[in-house]
Amino acid sequence: MDQKRSLGFAVAAVAAAAATAATCFGDALGLARSPTGAGNAAVEAPFDTSAHPVDMLQSASPWLLPAPESPRSLRGKVVIVNFWTYSCINSLRALPYLRAWSQRYADKGLAVVGVHAPEFGFEKDPANVRLALDQLDVRYPNLQDNDYAMWRAFANRGWPGIYFIDAQGKVRGYRLGEGGYAEGEQLIRTLLAEAGLDLAHVPQTAIEGAGVEAQADWADLGSPEAYLGYAKAVGFASPGGLNPGAARSYAPAASLSRNRWDLAGIWKVGGEYALLERSPGTIRFRFHARDAHLVLGGAADGRPVRFRVTIDGRAPSASHGVDVDAAGWGEVKQDRLYQLIRQPGEIVDRTLEIQFSRPGVRAYVFTFG
Repeated sequence: MDQKRSLGFAVAAVAAAAATAATCFGDALGLARSPTGAGNAAVEAPFDTSAHPVDMLQSASPWLLPAPESPRSLRGKVVIVNFWTYSCINSLRALPYLRAWSQRYADKGLAVVGVHAPEFGFEKDPANVRLALDQLDVRYPNLQDNDYAMWRAFANRGWPGIYFIDAQGKVRGYRLGEGGYAEGEQLIRTLLAEAGLDLAHVPQTAIEGAGVEAQADWADLGSPEAYLGYAKAVGFASPGGLNPGAARSYAPAASLSRNRWDLAGIWKVGGEYALLERSPGTIRFRFHARDAHLVLGGAADGRPVRFRVTIDGRAPSASHGVDVDAAGWGEVKQDRLYQLIRQPGEIVDRTLEIQFSRPGVRAYVFTFG
């Protein structure tokens, strides 16, 4: 899973107990399964992780949200390091827990540190990341890791990658992907207690995400992420296939089976994204999941791009996501993940269609939950 998104909870291969835990380590469909039992335990850090992780953080830059005094104030604290990227649904669904841990234990000696390691080009722009930090209410320190220096130093494997470091600066646990948050918090409490902190009056109340941060419906998740750029694209169904790097008129497929997608209109498909060259333009995807998201980038002129979403040819109504209304209307204003569908009822195979009103929009990857 090197430099790929994690769909669900997947732990490092060194943990034999995690053999049933899916995703990029052997699930034939590349789908997540809800973590249970022993596979939830945090595991040892990758063998090539830096022996001095806090020292590495102290010397790193640039800091988008710095530590209250300085990065050197991390020494002697229990530190949680979260590798993430702001358009990744797996990273977003971990944020409620990281925020809550920071709020509960900051005055007890815990420091949560985000390391933003971008997947797409637009995530390298510090202005975009700062806007995302504000909109996502992330207040703990965050480092921009555009060149993956910290990623390599920690030997991280994907998003989210969460490291638990004790007050002596030793990595005591590592989690790759989503899940097992109760065990993660218990490890935090153990490390703080070892450092002499009294947690008797700090309750462990339930943590729940809302909106796009709500946990996935793992039991009904039948669709993996699907990239639209030719470098990672799979499942493309338009007649004639993809024409990498050149503008071309695409037609919809006669039919779509599960996890297949197509384009209609004139698109230029690059390595990272599909760019709509002339309007109108449409993307369809046949999916099986409660939630459907699409990472989108705005037009170069900076003006919003209106779009309309339908599900099985109809307005989504009660099945609309947070970024569209009941009639299916939304607009691309920023480069980020957009939640298009959240179904309240029975989950069956459905066809999502999104049509854009004008050219210039960039479509990167579908993700589901």
